Amino acid sequence: MLACIRCGLCLTSCPTYVLTLHESEGPRGRVGMARAVAEGHLQVTPDLLEHELNCLVCDACSAVCPAGVHMDPLQVVLRSAIEPEIHRSWGERLLRRLVFSWLFMDMARFRVLARLLWLYQRSGVRSEAERLLPEVPRRFFIPRGESYPSSVRRRSATAAVPAGDGAVPAGDGAVPAGDSAGLVPEGDAGSQVSIFAGCVMSTALADIDRATLRVLLRAGFTVRNPAEQGCCGALHAHGGDLRGALALARSCISAFEGSEGPIVVNSAGCGAMLKDYAHHFRSEPSWAERARAFAARVRDLSEVLSPGALPVVHGVDGRVVYQDACHLLHAQRISRQPRELLSCVPGVELVEIDEAALCCGSAGIYNLTNPVQSRQLQQRKLDHVLAAEPSLIVTANPGCLLQLRAGLVERRSPVQVKHLAEILDEASAP
Repeated sequence: MLACIRCGLCLTSCPTYVLTLHESEGPRGRVGMARAVAEGHLQVTPDLLEHELNCLVCDACSAVCPAGVHMDPLQVVLRSAIEPEIHRSWGERLLRRLVFSWLFMDMARFRVLARLLWLYQRSGVRSEAERLLPEVPRRFFIPRGESYPSSVRRRSATAAVPAGDGAVPAGDGAVPAGDSAGLVPEGDAGSQVSIFAGCVMSTALADIDRATLRVLLRAGFTVRNPAEQGCCGALHAHGGDLRGALALARSCISAFEGSEGPIVVNSAGCGAMLKDYAHHFRSEPSWAERARAFAARVRDLSEVLSPGALPVVHGVDGRVVYQDACHLLHAQRISRQPRELLSCVPGVELVEIDEAALCCGSAGIYNLTNPVQSRQLQQRKLDHVLAAEPSLIVTANPGCLLQLRAGLVERRSPVQVKHLAEILDEASAP
């Protein structure tokens, strides 16, 4: 907080300031209020809570701050500190306890709920209010400690990837060895990586996890899927439950310590949280070094794939808008790599949009906790996207994907939204 020099360079990058033009809805206003609370000059009032909790924690301000102020960890600590002073109804308290302390802390329970959602969706009883919910797949991507061999340089083999809960059976577009046409990516074929399955990604969006696995295999990597991994803790951290977030972080660190190589993530929000583990454990002697070692291994999918690494055999004809996910663009500073990968797909015409760096309004569960601001940002983003007349929107974050898809359905637009892994999977499918 003391690093903030109140220069104002952050203001036009902040989604809520752009919407309101209010100082209290901008980064330097929020930093000033947080400092005043910490120093005892301000009480935690409903007005202060509203302004602080309106922050999407998109890190756009962090990316442009010349003084190096980092909003994400500031908001995490602030929300954890003021949570006891927030007056919630008994229903809200019960819901938070069920979600944060029970559901997300155990992937077995999470999968049970996802299975119930799958059954509900197939019952035909659905409402218009459920636009944000994805179509839950029949099979989940369950980490069991299995290892998948690279598809590159295995011309004599005929077996597809082994079957199982996390499997990619041949009927789902697996890569039987030899289908890579002998192409070898830059780097060593067979290099080992581990895949971070995630909670929502491995259940409600399990098809994207499977697509990610196939892409890695075709790019020449041997992929491990460590057991006992679970939620990254980002929702807890941004929701004021820092203790729960750190408990999940310890589980993730322990789960991956038996593996080697990069930890590949296909969710921008998860990747940003995983890379921040070193910061969150900096003051815990027993975990600080383990957290640093873990965070140093985390890579977004677009960071481990180089252009030309995949045997691209299918094209995508049409104009494509790449939607920058905030926690990829601002928090992880990754922008060039996804665009370069898309440019390698024949027929893709990449087009840029106005306000490309402005948040789409998803921001974890922001579209549920702050529906008014979320919808304003969603509609603003879609106005700019549709002005470019694309046939396809590509993103690298589940929240952005669902947020944009829901808005397009509401507008009855034929434009599709897909994850980067899905496009690369389709382009490199045998």
